[in-house]
Amino acid sequence: MVKHNNVVPNGHFKKHWQNYVRTWFNQPARKTRRRIARQKKAVKIFPRPTAGPLRPIVHGQTLKYNMKLRAGRGFSLEELKAAGISKKLAPTIGIAVDHRRRNRSLEGLQANVQRLKTYKAKLVIFPRRARHFKAGDSTAEELATATQSQGEYMPIEREKTAVEFLKVTDEMKSFKSFRAYNKIRLERMNKRHAGARLKKAAEAEKEDKK
Repeated sequence: MVKHNNVVPNGHFKKHWQNYVRTWFNQPARKTRRRIARQKKAVKIFPRPTAGPLRPIVHGQTLKYNMKLRAGRGFSLEELKAAGISKKLAPTIGIAVDHRRRNRSLEGLQANVQRLKTYKAKLVIFPRRARHFKAGDSTAEELATATQSQGEYMPIEREKTAVEFLKVTDEMKSFKSFRAYNKIRLERMNKRHAGARLKKAAEAEKEDKK
């Protein structure tokens, strides 16, 4: 008999959990299937690069990610014009185009224009029909030595900021000459009163001139 004012026992122990277990026995076969699909795609799109079209270097959105570089959707029309590439020609030679993108900084524009020029210098263009060369197509010697680019090409290089190290001197260690917390408070106060001090100095100079 249950004693005291406790919860009435109501255990649910017949849930048949074995029927709801998710298994992943198809994972190795799926890995093989993906690899074979990649190989078939590489053969199908030869001699184009397996990584797809060239993408621009852009900054991430929002305050949290805007210092990080990543690949964008496509090059802007302004970047293509500066690099001397037609917007209709660009998709046919493996360059992604995004007509909505706008260039808001000169540094970003110059970096992507240089990226396009480097790509254009390395580019080998095959003729649409064999042995029927047109203006802009690569020579027969270049075609003979051309290989398909596997994996990522022209990767985005993220600059690592160098950390400057200082040697701790005895003067820094001394309590009176280097008190970090007091120094921070002093500089914060100087920043807060900077405007008022400038105004006061300007008024004093005006009084002196009178």
